[in-house]
Amino acid sequence: MTYVALNAAGRGYQATLRSLTKTPLAAALALSAALPVHAQTNAAQTTLPAIEVNASRLDIPPFDVPAALSVVQVDPGNAGRPGVNFSEVLAGVPGILARDRQNYAQDEQISIRGFGSRATFGVRSIRVYMDGMPATLPDGQGQVSQFNLDSADRVEVLRGPFSVLYGNAAGGVVQLYSADGTTVPQTTLGVYGGSYDSFRFSADTRGIIGPVDYNIAASEFLSGGYREHSRVRRESDNAKFGIDLGEQRKLTVVLNRFSQPEAQDPLGLTRAQVDQNPRQATAVATQYNTRKSAEQNQLGLIYEQALSHADELRAMVYYGQRDITQYLSIPPSVQANPLQSGGVVSPETHYGGADLRWTHRGELGGGDYETVLGASGDYQIQHRTGYENFVGSTLGVMGALRRNEDDNVDNVAQYAQFYWHFTPRWSVLLGLRHDEVRFTEHDFYITPSNPDDSGHVNYSATTPVLGLQYRPSDDLRLYASVGNGFETPSYDELGYRSDGQAGLAFNLKPARSHNDEVGAKWQITRGIELDAAAFRADTHDELTVATNINGRATYQNVGHTRRQGVELSATGELAPDWRLSVGYTHLKARFLDGFLTCTTTPCPVPTTPVAADSRIPGVPEDYGSLRLEHGNGSGWREGVTVTGVGSVTVNDIDTQRAAGYGLIDVDAGYTFNLSDTTRLDLSARVNNLANRRYIGSVIVNDGNGRYFEPGPDRSMMFGARLRF
Repeated sequence: MTYVALNAAGRGYQATLRSLTKTPLAAALALSAALPVHAQTNAAQTTLPAIEVNASRLDIPPFDVPAALSVVQVDPGNAGRPGVNFSEVLAGVPGILARDRQNYAQDEQISIRGFGSRATFGVRSIRVYMDGMPATLPDGQGQVSQFNLDSADRVEVLRGPFSVLYGNAAGGVVQLYSADGTTVPQTTLGVYGGSYDSFRFSADTRGIIGPVDYNIAASEFLSGGYREHSRVRRESDNAKFGIDLGEQRKLTVVLNRFSQPEAQDPLGLTRAQVDQNPRQATAVATQYNTRKSAEQNQLGLIYEQALSHADELRAMVYYGQRDITQYLSIPPSVQANPLQSGGVVSPETHYGGADLRWTHRGELGGGDYETVLGASGDYQIQHRTGYENFVGSTLGVMGALRRNEDDNVDNVAQYAQFYWHFTPRWSVLLGLRHDEVRFTEHDFYITPSNPDDSGHVNYSATTPVLGLQYRPSDDLRLYASVGNGFETPSYDELGYRSDGQAGLAFNLKPARSHNDEVGAKWQITRGIELDAAAFRADTHDELTVATNINGRATYQNVGHTRRQGVELSATGELAPDWRLSVGYTHLKARFLDGFLTCTTTPCPVPTTPVAADSRIPGVPEDYGSLRLEHGNGSGWREGVTVTGVGSVTVNDIDTQRAAGYGLIDVDAGYTFNLSDTTRLDLSARVNNLANRRYIGSVIVNDGNGRYFEPGPDRSMMFGARLRF
């Protein structure tokens, strides 16, 4: 893997990305008008055979995978949702919990079976992919803000042991796939408006011209925010082109852009502040004008070729750049410490990688088998600077330089999978992966009172997995699986030492886990599937927050933890035009060993005890959701969504909790067929129909006691979509 060459090529792509997406919404509208409505496929072209793609990397239906795998078709507008938050499409999916923070400066908080609950921003402990390309950096930090739901076809959520085949920080895997171009060209224009001065505008056009199918989407979202000081503006654009090269070869090109020039951060609230006024912002949020801006551009290429009737080759390469500037509320008095890195964080990250995969299918012992061999390499080159957030007596502005370093990561991996349907009723799935992850820091901010923090650390792991499935009948699958996983600290966790001393926390060790699962999949009728799974994940050297004060967290390894529980889900057609999706999770997440933690900083010696068998914070013991809808694509449609989440502890020492809650959302819409080729969809949606007060998410172990991020009161959203 030549990372330098990939990065150099990527920098060239960057200029192209910026020029293509300078005015995304206008460009998409212009393109939709310019593309010929009568465009048709070239019948002479040879096309690749249809292959079912899923998170198992194998050409087998999800029903036959010995793992908990949910596939969700994406069309948020059909439920009157604007398509802004990833949580909008997850109703009825068990195991995964996406908590809308009402704080676009921190992204959604996503956990799978308790993994990822500690994340104070972004996504941790879960691998995120978009159109087969990583949206998780090699250090394990990811985000879903760049997901474009207008162009999406489906979301796949993989839980349990087989997640480890995706490497570092794979407590679960979330993948979003964009739809292919349609045979009949189609353009959709959408506009939504609702409570808290929220508006969203979108355009999507897709079709086929000769050997090229295309799907191009662009959107803009603006909101004043439910809480004070939570205004946001963001743009999301995605373009996917599938090019049929003939002779069973295909090239897929994916361009993605995410721009968030403004996202105010209201910060968390204390319990007293929530009781007084849940819509308020913390006083220091306005005092320091806490906010975040982000810009990300990414380009990816996927080449697929059928070498023979039994062999296929897939090669993928991608490059991206993500720039962030975030203003924190750290007071000047704290920044008087010469080892403190300021109150403005500004990382500029270049990242990329490649993956090469060979698939072979054949027959062995009278049964079909499939083998996958692959290798991948990913890198991130992050130039991180920090500045004081004051100039003189003026707060919330960029001041003197306090941090200047390169935080680089390389991850090289090899993996293999073998699936064998060795008898009509039995099949086995084996997997093995080896990862080498290297963190290297180069410190350029060196003063007499701030020594050189440069250093490096290497992590490696070999993670096996085994799954066995039994088929008592055509409609029933029973399976068991087992596997080992690992999770390195990310740079955000390595960035600061809990003892207040100089240097990065290279003393942190990776968390290593052992995962077991047994489950059943039952096709009750031709339209309804019922899934059930029992699982347990034991982890040692768990990474947990040591201190989290003034917006800056430090981490430590603790002893053993256990996450165990059950999942139930049912999806399908209850009756003609009636659809149901329901999922429930019971989860017991505990620290098996007691440990000491810090509640103040600096903290040379942890002194506050956390008892054995304490709950892992941020993880509810029970949660679930239900979506019931009626309609057939024309005329009236109606739907109801019910969500329930149990109480959670907010810190390791369990001094406070966020109460559980239940929410009911209702929506209705009507489709006008204006002509044979034009439809108008009107929709209305009411969220939190009962106007319940609740805590949408928590900031785990916040040192200021500002744990709580309230969810919105009753709110409404109205939308219109024109399709032609």
